[in-house]
Amino acid sequence: MECNPSSSTSNKVDRRTIEKNRRIQMKGLYSTLHSLVPHDSSREMISLPDQLHEAASYIKKLQIKLEKMNEEKNQLMGIKGPEIINHADGKKINNYNMLVGQQRTPQIDVRETGSYLEAILITGVDFQFLFSATIRVLHEEGFDVVNAGYSILNDTVFHTIHAQIREGYAQENGVARIMERLQNIVNGI
Repeated sequence: MECNPSSSTSNKVDRRTIEKNRRIQMKGLYSTLHSLVPHDSSREMISLPDQLHEAASYIKKLQIKLEKMNEEKNQLMGIKGPEIINHADGKKINNYNMLVGQQRTPQIDVRETGSYLEAILITGVDFQFLFSATIRVLHEEGFDVVNAGYSILNDTVFHTIHAQIREGYAQENGVARIMERLQNIVNGI
């Protein structure tokens, strides 16, 4: 069988081009990953393995934060985590103690992160007016609602409201004042 030298050269060029394109694509993906991970602006360029290590650490921190937030959400919803109970016969079972629907007093939690605010409102179906009252208070305190949603479990309604402070609006003790106003509404029920 005869070997064509031009074919061999062409294959080498094709492999080089493919490899070059792969390296360019990988470099772009690494750059994108690096841009998504928060880091000190004072630091100079770090090596690729260090960037990957930093990204992995950041993802692990986010996973831990997500687990904590889910636990906090379950506490707000009144769901107790699984408990192992020993019965007289020695068997162990998982018990989910659902308190949802048993709580009648509305609960409000407001958190501020920079110019953003998150309000969580847990009510019974009888207290739907609190949602509109919360939106009104946020608006009066200089916040624009960006996103609002709700979910219903049994006879309990969970509202989540995300708001952003209006541009040019000076906010002083915003969260404390909002919480106070909302607590006054709840206490007036």
